[in-house]
Amino acid sequence: MRIIKNDKNPKNLEKIEERQSSQLKAEEKVDLNLSDTVEENLKKFKAFLEDSSDAVFREFKLGSQGIPCALVYIDGLVNTAVIHEHVLKSLMYEITMLEDIKDEVINQNNVYEFVKQSAVSVGEVKEASTLDRCMLLVMSGEVALLVEGSNKILVVNARGWPARGVSQPDTEGSIRGPKDAFTETLRVNTALLRRKCKDPNMVIKTIQLGRRSKTDVSYIYIKGITDPELIREVERRLNQIDVDEVMETGQIEQWIQDSYLSPFPQVRITERPDVTISNIVEGRVAILVDHSPFALIVPSGLYQFIQSPEDYYDRWIIGSFLRAIRWTASLLAAFVPSLYIAVVTYHPGFLPTPLALAVAANRMQIPFPVFVEVFLMEITIELLRESGARLPKAIGQTIGIIGGIIIGDAAIRAGITSPSMVLLVAVTAIASFIIPTYS
Repeated sequence: MRIIKNDKNPKNLEKIEERQSSQLKAEEKVDLNLSDTVEENLKKFKAFLEDSSDAVFREFKLGSQGIPCALVYIDGLVNTAVIHEHVLKSLMYEITMLEDIKDEVINQNNVYEFVKQSAVSVGEVKEASTLDRCMLLVMSGEVALLVEGSNKILVVNARGWPARGVSQPDTEGSIRGPKDAFTETLRVNTALLRRKCKDPNMVIKTIQLGRRSKTDVSYIYIKGITDPELIREVERRLNQIDVDEVMETGQIEQWIQDSYLSPFPQVRITERPDVTISNIVEGRVAILVDHSPFALIVPSGLYQFIQSPEDYYDRWIIGSFLRAIRWTASLLAAFVPSLYIAVVTYHPGFLPTPLALAVAANRMQIPFPVFVEVFLMEITIELLRESGARLPKAIGQTIGIIGGIIIGDAAIRAGITSPSMVLLVAVTAIASFIIPTYS
């Protein structure tokens, strides 16, 4: 990652939340400043959410004085058990017991602070002073608690949506090492990192990207190890992203890379927490995106793309040998087809005489030049690989193995390609599969 010097203090940079605040459709008709009455605030919420069937508006009375209150949340994004046990039950039933114990009558003058300090038994409670800020939290799975007499809204953390559990990695399998992988839930992923590195200097900062999607994006580094210039550069590039929606790390990768015209990967992608932590400890920055089971590692050099997860756990002799094998495979995958074309077409004298005669005999019935023959076989390999990846696993493996054998044999019998070319392309494909990074 190329670091661009910037004299501007990053603390003074315009915040994502301010630059990408909710541009709601009816914003011109609705005052985003909150009122001190529950009825008025509910009208403002309903102006945006009334047509949404999953929006829930729950009005109730609080305390012996019957003070109006209301809850606003999105069904499916919250844990209803938390709402029933720790919010509604506390406010509708247990709060009257608190009045008796404290010998204090709750009224509109003290109800907001009383509810905030004594009534809601949930670990995380925030305050929102504007409608757009509160709306963003509600759409993120939190619960808005409206209390009569206050122009602020309490936001209770009761998030709880269906999520995939931690499973084994699909793209970075290993014989030795941890078997856990990232999931699509950001907080689960940050927890996996915290479990592997308990250093209090590991900083996890979260911003929101996307004018519409408001996707949580976290970048992680260790204070005192990571270069401050690198941290500022990551923040600068993330702050420059101004789009409607962010759904995957692949989008972030394309927006922060140095050259979008380069065909080579510039940011490492991994789904393994152990690999991510190892890179963070080495001074790099990891970027996680909510809804994505992959992490981005910046900066990344060529060496990182040849590394395997097992390199961290194998003995140095074995690890060095395997890395040498991968480097050799990378060179074979990159240069063997072009070398074959150059030698057979222009320099057949480089080959031993028996081998040159065998290649010439195999090519006597082939109607295409060597370049076209290589191109057709490489395209065939890519078609088989893509079809195998897109089909269900059981069928995909069958297509890859049986399809390759049948097509290769049929191509040789039809005189479209030679046996030496099939062998060459097969070796090239196997060599490319050894490279750990798919991109």
